[in-house]
Amino acid sequence: MKIAIFGGSFNPPHRGHVEAALDAISYLKPDKLLVIPAAIPPHKSLDEDSPEPEERFKLARLAFAGIPQAEVSDIELKRNGKSYTADTISQLRDIYPGARLYLLLGTDMFLGFERWHEFRGILDSVTLAVFARDQGENDVIKNCADYLASKYGARVTIIPREILPMASSDVRELFPNRKGADCVPPAVYARIIRKRLYRAKPELAWLRERAYKMLDPKRIPHVKGCEQEAVKLAGRWGADPGEAAEAAILHDITKKLLIDEQLLLCERYGIIIDSLEARSPKLLHAKTGAALAEDLFGVSAKVKNAIRWHTTGRADMSLLEKIIYLADYIEPTRSFKGLSALKALAYEDIDEALLLGLKMSLDELKQTGATPHRNSINAMEFLTTRRERFK
Repeated sequence: MKIAIFGGSFNPPHRGHVEAALDAISYLKPDKLLVIPAAIPPHKSLDEDSPEPEERFKLARLAFAGIPQAEVSDIELKRNGKSYTADTISQLRDIYPGARLYLLLGTDMFLGFERWHEFRGILDSVTLAVFARDQGENDVIKNCADYLASKYGARVTIIPREILPMASSDVRELFPNRKGADCVPPAVYARIIRKRLYRAKPELAWLRERAYKMLDPKRIPHVKGCEQEAVKLAGRWGADPGEAAEAAILHDITKKLLIDEQLLLCERYGIIIDSLEARSPKLLHAKTGAALAEDLFGVSAKVKNAIRWHTTGRADMSLLEKIIYLADYIEPTRSFKGLSALKALAYEDIDEALLLGLKMSLDELKQTGATPHRNSINAMEFLTTRRERFK
C-alpha cells in the first residue's frame, strides 16, 4: 500500500494546497492521501486570529472533499503537545504496517529539514516527496536532495507541477479587506464567512450572488437599488459603507417566503412574535431575514439589527438602522408622492427624514385599513419627543 502524507497548519487550506495534493496524486499514484492538520505546529506560531485546531480540521475536510483519494485525519489533533511529524510517522507505521510512506513537503520545509525533530528517524521511514512553491526553485531542491541522499541516505522524489504561488499568510490578509474568495475552495470560503474566521468580511459580489438566489427575481432591482442608496447614505453620514452594503444586500432574503415558511424559521431560530406579526409575512421577513443572515453569513449584531428593523423601525435606532430603513424606502426603483422631498431630506437631516418616512408609512397603512405595528409608533414618538426636547 502506498500512502502520501500531507501535513501542515492549513491556516486556511487554500487552492495551492489542493493543487499540490492533486499533483502529488497524479505523480505518485498513492492508494491514499492523508491530509493531517497540525494541532500545534512545532516550526511556527499561529496568528492570534487563527481558528482552533478543530476548526482548521473542518476547513480541511471541506477543502479536500472533492478528491476521492484524500482523507483528512485528526491524528495530530488527538495527540497532546506539539505536532511533531516524527511522532505522526511512528503512529502511521503502526496503523499501516508495511505501507510505503511518502511525506509531501514544500520547498521551505524541505530546505530546513535537518532542523526537524528526530529528522533521521523520519528519513528511515519515508520517501520525501518535494514540490516547488515558486518559480525557479527546482535547482535548489535538486541540490538539497542530492545532499540529503549522500549524507543520510535519504530517499527523495521531486514532484513536477505547475506553480501556483500562494501562501496562507497572504490569503489571511485578504479576508478582512473583502477579498480572497478566489484563493480558497468555495465551501471553505463559505464557512470562513459564516463563522467570520480570520476577521473576514465577505466579498460583496460573492454575497450578492448568494443573496439574489434567495429572492424573487422581480425583487432584485429593488435590492440593488437599496444597496446603492445605502452606500450613498453611509458616505453622507459617516457609517461603514461595507456594513451598509451587507445589510442592504441581505435585507429581503426571506421576503418571498409564505407565512407558514416564515413561522417555521421563527421556530428554528427561537424568534418571539406577536399576534400582528403572526399574520403578516411582511413584518416577519425582517425578523427571519436577520436571523438567517446571521446564520448563513455571520453578519455582525449591527448589520443584523439593521435588517431586523428595516420594516417597522424602532425607538432610538442606530445610524445603520436609520440608513437601511430609509434606503429601502427611497431607493431608485421606488415611485410615490413625496419621494423627492423625502430623498432630499435624507441627505440633509437623517432624523427628520426618518420621522417623515415613518409618518408616510403609517398614513399609508391607515388608508388601507391595516394596523400599524407598535414599533413604528414608538419610533415616531421617540423622534418627535427628541425633536421637541432640542428645539
